[in-house]
This record gives sequence, structure tokens and C-alpha cells, in this order.
Amino acid sequence: MEIHEMVEIEDCPLCEGPAYLEEENGNSMYIMCYECGCHSISTTFKTPEQKLDAAQRVAKLWNSGKVIKPTPGE
Repeated sequence: MEIHEMVEIEDCPLCEGPAYLEEENGNSMYIMCYECGCHSISTTFKTPEQKLDAAQRVAKLWNSGKVIKPTPGE
């Protein structure tokens, strides 16, 4: 089972667009909106076992509305 299938990600809290879970450099996870480009923080992991935990942590923040907008002044 793929990691994105094990983590529930709600639509973007700002624009309600679709969001996706992304792995960066093989050591961090974040969530980004396809529509407006806002994103979550990036959470690092060191081992494959920690990868799911990192994905769940960013999903929890994303789903609670804690996002970073890609607009000036943020």
C-alpha cells in the first residue's frame, strides 16, 4: 500500500482545491494544493519507518488549517 493511501488529506482549507502529499529529497514530506499553491510545513524523517509518521504529522496540520500561503507578506 502506498503512503498516500494510508494518510487522509482533506481539500485545501483556503480554496478547497485538491491537495497532494509530496516527498522531497527522500527525507521530508509536505502537502501542497494543486489550485492555489499553498503548502504545509515540511517534516523530515531519517528512516523508512519514520516516513509514515512524518506524513501523518503534516496531514494533521494541513487538515486543521495550518498552511502557508505563497503570497507576499507571509
